[in-house]
Amino acid sequence: MVLQINSGDTAWLLTSAALVLLMTPGLAFFYGGMVRSKGVLNMMMMSFISIGTVGVSWAVVGYSEAFGNSVHGVIGNPFQFAFLDSLVSGDPSVGTVPALAFAAFQGCFAIIAVALLSGAIAERVSFRAWIWLSVLWLVLVYAPLAHWVFASDGLTAASGGWIVNRLHAVDLAGGTAIEVACGAAGLALAIVLGPRVGFGSTPMRPHNMTLVMLGAGLLWFGWFGFNSGSALASGTWAALIWVNTLLSPCAAMLAWLVLEKRRDGHPTSLGAASGIVAGLVAITPSGGSVSPLGALLIGALAGAVCAWAVSWKYVLGFDDSLDLVGVHLVGGVIGTLGVGLLADPRTASKVAGLFYGGGVHQLWRQLVAVLAVGAFSFGMTWLIATALSRTVGLRVPMQAEVSGVDLAEHSEVGYDLTPVQHSTYRRVRHTLLLDPAQLPASSPQETRT
Repeated sequence: MVLQINSGDTAWLLTSAALVLLMTPGLAFFYGGMVRSKGVLNMMMMSFISIGTVGVSWAVVGYSEAFGNSVHGVIGNPFQFAFLDSLVSGDPSVGTVPALAFAAFQGCFAIIAVALLSGAIAERVSFRAWIWLSVLWLVLVYAPLAHWVFASDGLTAASGGWIVNRLHAVDLAGGTAIEVACGAAGLALAIVLGPRVGFGSTPMRPHNMTLVMLGAGLLWFGWFGFNSGSALASGTWAALIWVNTLLSPCAAMLAWLVLEKRRDGHPTSLGAASGIVAGLVAITPSGGSVSPLGALLIGALAGAVCAWAVSWKYVLGFDDSLDLVGVHLVGGVIGTLGVGLLADPRTASKVAGLFYGGGVHQLWRQLVAVLAVGAFSFGMTWLIATALSRTVGLRVPMQAEVSGVDLAEHSEVGYDLTPVQHSTYRRVRHTLLLDPAQLPASSPQETRT
């Protein structure tokens, strides 16, 4: 039965899509502040270029792979919605919203998922290789996983993915398809690429914590659309998800800071920002199936465990530059398994977790989903990264890495602090006012100035 399109639900979904898109520039600030100053522009560019590469790829083939008629529950028909052409008329709907609005919303999910990967390989990856990686990972990893987890039977096509329809695991907005998948992929990329020059011996502190805090705030703001928009309707369920998306990061931030204070002696702004993200990650799969109390418990657990997990890379020797494994993989696992423990049957999911009398019935399903998604993402990403390393080249030369990927890859610097004499400034300004074409530019930045 085709439902009538609801203008309120449509407005909420389009607003949510815009909020999710805002998360990618927010991630650029968050990641950009966490790297050293010589790599800030490259770090931000990897997020911004993902909007272009993934946006185009999603329209051409990605949406069809994710939400086309299923091939044995593994992947959608890649030609069914090619170029989104069949959605233009506005007649197709997904529930009470136009299918085109749903495609846009899910496309913004795909963009942020790919952009997240850059955090594991910061300051040492070739920009050309990153462009290739963003497209290949979307087509070969993310779109199939989105089909497994999000494509319910009858949602956009007759048949969908095996995790949501056969296994019946619960994942509201991508605790497995995005968080676990990105964390596992980040681990594979970090292993294939190798550590940064000086990893473990040279301090690699965040260069601008104000950018990090700004990015964390934008991510939290956008995450309300990320989670609540997944209800596909502006009603009671969306309200519950919104509240849970508020509470979980609150508890996670406090838990992270308490552990940090006891362990290191000081609560830091980086800890606060990281705790917020850990709580957001953990509530992503569980936000629609737990009560506010459950959201607080999941957030507190994620904040404490992730604060501990970010140190694993030093023990195990892999350079996950910005803690994609410690925050997103670990937080995604906690949130996904949290459904099996704390799911409240009063919610719209109608699932009962272990602590609500459901036994391990749902818990084992959640565990299988985590293992399947993690293994697939790690294995496929390893193959993609290895292939790119042997063809276009995955890593920048050592000299470029030491001097800074901003200059090597983009011929720019994030902070131009070169002193300019007052007389020189007056001459340049006068020449520009008379005839900008007369000014010989020695660099792209000078031309724009």
